[in-house]
Amino acid sequence: MVDHTLVHLVRHGEVFNPTGVLYGRLADFHLSDNGRAMADRLGEWFADKPLTALRCSPLERAQETMAPIAAAHPDLEVVIDERVLEAHNDFEGQVFGAGNQALRRPANWWKLRNPLRPSWGEPFTEVRDRMVAAIAEAAVAAREGAGGSAGQAVIVSHQLPIWIARLDAEGRRLVHDPRKRQCNVASVTTLHLRDQRIVGVTYAEPAGDLVKAKDRGKSFSSGS
Repeated sequence: MVDHTLVHLVRHGEVFNPTGVLYGRLADFHLSDNGRAMADRLGEWFADKPLTALRCSPLERAQETMAPIAAAHPDLEVVIDERVLEAHNDFEGQVFGAGNQALRRPANWWKLRNPLRPSWGEPFTEVRDRMVAAIAEAAVAAREGAGGSAGQAVIVSHQLPIWIARLDAEGRRLVHDPRKRQCNVASVTTLHLRDQRIVGVTYAEPAGDLVKAKDRGKSFSSGS
């Protein structure tokens, strides 16, 4: 047991995406067979943890990742939270191909004019604000579920929102190189809170042996 509240930010498992579409918020993108194995591994990893609140993105891949975790904690309701949804991206639905070829098309250059915002999608500050609010609410629910003492919440979300939340928690700039995100599929980024204040961040990969080399440190074109 820990003496402070934990909020576990879980990135969904591997998605079946043979054509390499940047799927973003598109519907009907589900876990691959390997992704389901990752989800099962997460279910096992969380099975003996005293979870007291469950939150999940509405997208299918997130809900499928949450399912084994929730099955191990049948007394907890899974609350769907739109605030932990994938970030909006104007390139959604495009196939980038080797070397991010779509970024070299003149028609797409205007969207790339300001990587600091970024100009191709939802501003990092907006992603931060909604994630911070969702995390704070999940922490309160976790404590209430634990009878007012320290509790543990799980939020299943997506790579960019999780990474932005971590950068904010660690007091780092939101602008970053996507290739350097430490947030692989089926990973767990845990925020440690005391008195509603984040005092530490830890990272784990319960299904690390199932992550393919090509999926580590994916760049801009990946769905997350």
